[in-house]
Amino acid sequence: MLAERRHQLILRALRSGGPAAVTDLSEQLGVSPATIRRDLLKLEEEGLLTRVHGGAVVEEGDQPFAEVAEVRVAEKDVIAERAAAMIKDGQSVLLDIGTTAYRLARQLHGRRITVITSNLVVYEELADDEGIELVILGGMVRREYRSLVGFLTEDNLRQLHADWLFLGTSGVRPGGQVMDTTVVEVPVKRAMIAASDKVVLLADSAKFPGTGMAKVCGPEDLDVVVTNAPVDTTTRAALEEAGVDVVVAGKVQA
Repeated sequence: MLAERRHQLILRALRSGGPAAVTDLSEQLGVSPATIRRDLLKLEEEGLLTRVHGGAVVEEGDQPFAEVAEVRVAEKDVIAERAAAMIKDGQSVLLDIGTTAYRLARQLHGRRITVITSNLVVYEELADDEGIELVILGGMVRREYRSLVGFLTEDNLRQLHADWLFLGTSGVRPGGQVMDTTVVEVPVKRAMIAASDKVVLLADSAKFPGTGMAKVCGPEDLDVVVTNAPVDTTTRAALEEAGVDVVVAGKVQA
């Protein structure tokens, strides 16, 4: 993995998950602790983080939705288009938080479906489409990431059922475990999985391995993974052993 790519992943992990230990970053990125220490030193010299005992921290907190939404848009649209083709008219669809779910929502205009979401940007995208039955889950607002979380959101999900869940992720471990950088979102994601017949993970190439310290689910909880690039051999084997269908959507044009 190129140093620039490692630096991006390190900063994303720190922005979303708070302080991170060298050992955790080493495991997530598949490089030695010595390499991570050199990366942290370089990033500190550039003023992008502060090293602390055993790791590093940034002060920014969660990366705002608006910033994440501008990253790898073409890749996300390829994934969203392929995912939208799975949905039949009359079905109910749960859309997770995150920017790829938002790109999927943009593909659903004019469809006769029900969309259930805790993603405020999805709600805003579909609110004026009268053909779509739109259900917004209750909960506490995370303003910086435009989502709803908490026990109210989870209680709402226990009263609902969906044909499909389109799930986002911060990273997928080589063993197929789905990870997230924000602990408060994990119970909502798990409640979405429990409320759905079919679970589709939307994961662009940056999510293998991506980041994340909190486990959302294992590969056995997934039915399909839709990505835009070939999945590494180890991860693909773990997913397929669990019965997951790995779908590689069309390539992004340069």
